[in-house]
Amino acid sequence: MQSVYAELQMKRTGIIIAAVFTLGLAAGASGQTAGQDLKNAGHESKEAAKDTANGTGHAAKTGARKTKNGAKKATHATANGVQKGADKVEEKTR
Repeated sequence: MQSVYAELQMKRTGIIIAAVFTLGLAAGASGQTAGQDLKNAGHESKEAAKDTANGTGHAAKTGARKTKNGAKKATHATANGVQKGADKVEEKTR
């Protein structure tokens, strides 16, 4: 009877040791992947910041170009209006 009890105790001990060993390996492996996950997150954040900066730069250039063209149009329209007014004054003074 006692040998059956000892046998069960040995099996339990073996199972416990195997479980602890397996958990230790899993913890070590997850520790390595956690570090790699942090690196990956850093790289992804860097790329996202680059993409955002490029988009912002493009928007700024487009806005500046459109503002310049609008200012040109306004200047030309004003110049044409002034010229028309000058022509009218000149006609009346003749």
